[in-house]
Amino acid sequence: MTNATTGRWFLRTPLAESSARVFCIPYAGCGASMYRRWPETYRGVDLCRLQLPGRENRFTEPIMATYQELAQALADAVEPYLDVPYAFFGHCSSALAAYETSAEIERRGWRRPDRLFVSSQVAPQDGPVNRWFSLDRSELKDELDELTVAMGGTPIPDLTELFVDVLEADIAVNKRYVMPNPRRLATPITSIGWSQDIEVDHRLMGGWTACGDTRSVLLDGSHERFIEGPSELFETFAMGLQVLETKTG
Repeated sequence: MTNATTGRWFLRTPLAESSARVFCIPYAGCGASMYRRWPETYRGVDLCRLQLPGRENRFTEPIMATYQELAQALADAVEPYLDVPYAFFGHCSSALAAYETSAEIERRGWRRPDRLFVSSQVAPQDGPVNRWFSLDRSELKDELDELTVAMGGTPIPDLTELFVDVLEADIAVNKRYVMPNPRRLATPITSIGWSQDIEVDHRLMGGWTACGDTRSVLLDGSHERFIEGPSELFETFAMGLQVLETKTG
């Protein structure tokens, strides 16, 4: 894969001097800018925002039809940057993309992730489950406007119309994801729940133990609190990757 092709997947080139990397996948309807409030690094861990096809600067590209198809492309994109301990992070629907990418890398026999961080999502065999499945287009627009505000932006009606198309396509991918017998990973998993999450109750996330050795963490906050970049989430990353460096970001 050429550097130009790989570069489409990143807002910036991953830092060569980092001691570890977390590849952060945006969730349904959003692009990499959803992580705008996050620092570039935390205790030597490079927080690498991934940009998916069909959104923001890749808006003209088609959205991939399945998480498995996306995982194949994501694996190719991150392959040049697997030279240090690394992990994938996904929240809500993107946790499933993170899981599938970890599985794809294991199938290829590459250096496997040192950790998979899955936030606010049930295990593959327990879904698909998503409150947004039952919402009509008008209701999805309202959800996107609320998310835009949570990310520190101001809703723009014309842009919301475009983004809701992306969201509907992402929801369709989620609905198609039926995995009664998911692969058990060699990669260890950290399952992250949120105490005030009304979208995905953390008590429904126990099925991740069937997908690999799993450590469960409960953080304070609502479904969207991760967008703020809470330090306890970054500490979870550092602990999961066994990072010992002093705080740098």
